[in-house]
Amino acid sequence: MRQYESSRVPDKYDVLAPDGSEIRLLHQLDGVSVAHCTLPVGAASIPVRHRTVEEVWFFLSGAGQVWRKQGEREQVLDVGPGISLTIPLGTDFQFRNTGDAPLEFLIATTPPWPGEDEAVVLDAGCWEV
Repeated sequence: MRQYESSRVPDKYDVLAPDGSEIRLLHQLDGVSVAHCTLPVGAASIPVRHRTVEEVWFFLSGAGQVWRKQGEREQVLDVGPGISLTIPLGTDFQFRNTGDAPLEFLIATTPPWPGEDEAVVLDAGCWEV
């Protein structure tokens, strides 16, 4: 039996993600990993596509936009506290902070995040980095 865990989100990020966002690792179980993501004021992430994982995002604070593209289907979504979205496998995506405070959100990744080779950097996205 796996023992239960508890923690507080650390002040300093654990990893600078391949897209440029600050990631604080929370917990992981067999089928999912959860992280807290912060994108600083004025920043835009690098556009990427995941190789093997899918994600659900839930925004906690700040204001921003998320660009997602699947083939011919494309969307720019305004995000802020209370907004949730999905990043299905094969989706191109990029996000940016449009507010005057850090953009913060939770990420549930399934299967758990396998490592830094997961994100494929795209030639172009929606915004300049």
